[in-house]
Amino acid sequence: MGTEQSNTDNERALEDGIVTDLTGRMTYGSYLGLDELLNAQHPVSDPEHHDELLFIIQHQTTELWLKQLLHELGSARTLLASDDLREALKRVARVKRIQDVMTQQWSVLATLTPTEYAQFRGALGNSSGFQSVQYRAVEFALGNKNERMLQVFRDHPANLALLKAEFERPTLYDEFLRFAARRGLPIPTEILERDVREPYRPHPSLVPAIREIYENPQTHWDLYEACEDLVDLEDNFQFWRFRHLKTVTRTIGMKPGTGGSSGVGFLQRALELTFFPELYTVRTEIGG
Repeated sequence: MGTEQSNTDNERALEDGIVTDLTGRMTYGSYLGLDELLNAQHPVSDPEHHDELLFIIQHQTTELWLKQLLHELGSARTLLASDDLREALKRVARVKRIQDVMTQQWSVLATLTPTEYAQFRGALGNSSGFQSVQYRAVEFALGNKNERMLQVFRDHPANLALLKAEFERPTLYDEFLRFAARRGLPIPTEILERDVREPYRPHPSLVPAIREIYENPQTHWDLYEACEDLVDLEDNFQFWRFRHLKTVTRTIGMKPGTGGSSGVGFLQRALELTFFPELYTVRTEIGG
């Protein structure tokens, strides 16, 4: 068939320049490692339940996005440390778009009914999203550090090393506040010199500096924009947590989690955690 053929037969002709002999060439599949990726789904139910593939792919996809989140958050912190706020915010903007995708994904898993899930849930053993090292690393990168979580991965050296590195590294908020201090904002020394291995906790002494940014946006426009981007990021994370909670509630009700947690109650308490508390506290004071 020549390149001049029309589409009247509902068939599109291949253009002459399209490579069809792929022998020895880099291909779409080899570049993306599709042989490994598409063969990484191994249902364990016996007989295999139709919906288990969805359950596996949903969680594998989430892990891929978590890997990208860690990549972006790591870069954003490095950029802030080198005083490149503009490029750091570009990374944060991408994080926010990924968060949107991750939250929307819950609607796919929510098509799994309680009856369907119950038919293969027992085959999962003690495997649980609680054991996701990348999720914990993202929480650590944003400030919800918990040294006890390191124990969960003590038998997996690579995972332990990944999480320990995040445990010992300054959070995104730490790097932002250090940047703000270098710009002349009165960030308390106790925050700049805090032990970054500790979970970030609210510091009332920081609120005046944040209020300075919000009440003088023309003077501190880039910092003002950064604060709002961080609020977006935290809101998105909480939306993800809430959507997770509602999907679990819809699917298993009040049953305990496969990993031994209380299930819904454990997820509910995560909604009480915060990453950037002063960015919310300041809203009560502005205009007051």
